[in-house]
Amino acid sequence: MKLDQKLRRKEIVEEQPPGKRMMERWPALFTESQVFAEFYRVASQSLDRLLQPINTQANDITTTRTAVLQCLPLHLGDDSSEFFIRVSDSDTNYDFTQVPVGVLSVMTEDTPPKISSIAIILEGNLVLDEIPTHAQALCLLFGLIYALHLDYPKGMKNTFEFIQKILLNLGQQKLSPKLQTLKNALLI
Repeated sequence: MKLDQKLRRKEIVEEQPPGKRMMERWPALFTESQVFAEFYRVASQSLDRLLQPINTQANDITTTRTAVLQCLPLHLGDDSSEFFIRVSDSDTNYDFTQVPVGVLSVMTEDTPPKISSIAIILEGNLVLDEIPTHAQALCLLFGLIYALHLDYPKGMKNTFEFIQKILLNLGQQKLSPKLQTLKNALLI
């Protein structure tokens, strides 16, 4: 590992600085390629493995994936109301400063509304934007959580543990009853 990567990792783990400070000190970390690289360094797993099937299939499944990702927290008993944030593209006064972690969807004024852009919010700051799909945004956010040594978003613990333990096969494999039930249902 390069010296700057070691210093960054040490700073993240020991000091647990706010995301804004990390953006100022290590701006390259907030690019897609660096999120993937840092996740691999931390977890010894490829985050691309999750995105591979997403990127190789037709876009007509994007709507279905978005619905599944937004319904997964409901199925697992998580509260995603402060995590999946939707605003109108004409709403210029939305305040993100109170959002610790979230995925932002900017919606058009069309009927029905369409997503005009997707972004990731960390500690009240937009850290990555112009993300093509919700699946990719959630994957990148998971990578950032690992890279920045952050806790899972409040209210979304089961969803992120599902991603960690079932989709990525990382960490202890002891599952809560909710996660074990979902895993069993998926394997049928």
